[in-house]
Amino acid sequence: MSKTEFKEVLSDILLGMAAGLKRDPVVILRIDGEDLLEFISGPGYEPEMVSIFSELELSPDALLHDCILKAFGKLTVDQGIPPSSDSWVISNILEPSMQSIADRYHDKPVSQEVFLEAFKEVAEAVAQKLKEQPVIVAHSENTFDGTGIKRLLSNKFELDKTLNSAIEDIPRDRNGKISKEHIRLALDSVAPYASLPPIGAIEQMDLVMNEAFKIANLDDGKQVKDDEFKKMVAEILGSIMLQLEGSPISVSSNSVVHEPIASASTLLHPAS
Repeated sequence: MSKTEFKEVLSDILLGMAAGLKRDPVVILRIDGEDLLEFISGPGYEPEMVSIFSELELSPDALLHDCILKAFGKLTVDQGIPPSSDSWVISNILEPSMQSIADRYHDKPVSQEVFLEAFKEVAEAVAQKLKEQPVIVAHSENTFDGTGIKRLLSNKFELDKTLNSAIEDIPRDRNGKISKEHIRLALDSVAPYASLPPIGAIEQMDLVMNEAFKIANLDDGKQVKDDEFKKMVAEILGSIMLQLEGSPISVSSNSVVHEPIASASTLLHPAS
């Protein structure tokens, strides 16, 4: 690869990363125990934990240790908890903190009262661990409310260009027609321009898209001309837009950063 080709490829990669970060900005959080202490000492602690306890579906021989670990999995960075699915967080923060209750609650059956008392004690130990060794988390969140689709549909030139590009590589029959079953493939190509995730990436969004696909009756195997195919894609986009305008979908993700970050000393909070 020549230097010029390398520059072009690198430029495309960086532009793609920039576009992705614009759609899904990443915030660096420093989880140091303060938010967790605020949560467990606040008025919302007990109602929240009672609700979580009721969701655990405990068996008669359930262990308190397992119940508490599952409960931490239902809390988020908003309550000051780093991702509890991360193996480092489990082995270095959660498990050592649970040693504080190992002896005193060993023989007690798991009741709501015991759970609330023990969880708070463990949470205080977790907060102390986080104070001694803060955890850096990369947090991103996005709300799909149809505005990206509306912007694309309202710009005829951009819409035509996007749809033409989307059908370029789609297989055709000998008469140049396209099977309706390829609409999902076309929608995946259009998705970045409509601020939509790829099909299969977000379960809640897949349900919305599948509902919109019903209007196209994709499984009838019918072959259609380019204009009709593009019209159907636009109609599906419109259906998705209307669903999202009525019921926006918000998603977020959190990942522990295991390498030092220069700006980690600054505590940033996720958007509400």
